[in-house]
Amino acid sequence: MAQASRSERQFLRVGDLAERTGASPRMLRHYENQGLIDAQRSVSGQRLFDPIVVDQVRHIRMLLGAGLPLRTISELLDCIHDPARLEPCAVPLLMEHLRDHDSRIAELISTRDALQGLIDSSAPRPPGGATQER
Repeated sequence: MAQASRSERQFLRVGDLAERTGASPRMLRHYENQGLIDAQRSVSGQRLFDPIVVDQVRHIRMLLGAGLPLRTISELLDCIHDPARLEPCAVPLLMEHLRDHDSRIAELISTRDALQGLIDSSAPRPPGGATQER
């Protein structure tokens, strides 16, 4: 029994992992359910995470912060070996997402311009119509 508890001490419980990464325990369980991180189970059924999962969760949170969905992140995790950079294998997928965002931004700008035009066209006119200078 002492052997099992000694080996469990090298692993992190979900609360410890949450504290080290800033992710909530609920999100960590979600990441595990999505196959983004792996956990072992203690004798009592608690999730136990290898300390290397700390970096994996930080990478996941960085990619989420860039607006990527979890399904895309799962494809990119193999392209992360150094916390400071992504491997070139990530570039094609990131470029695809960048193009999608650029397209949505262009659509939003067009919508904004149309709304501003409607607002401008509904501005009150001076009494007696527009005056013209001669």
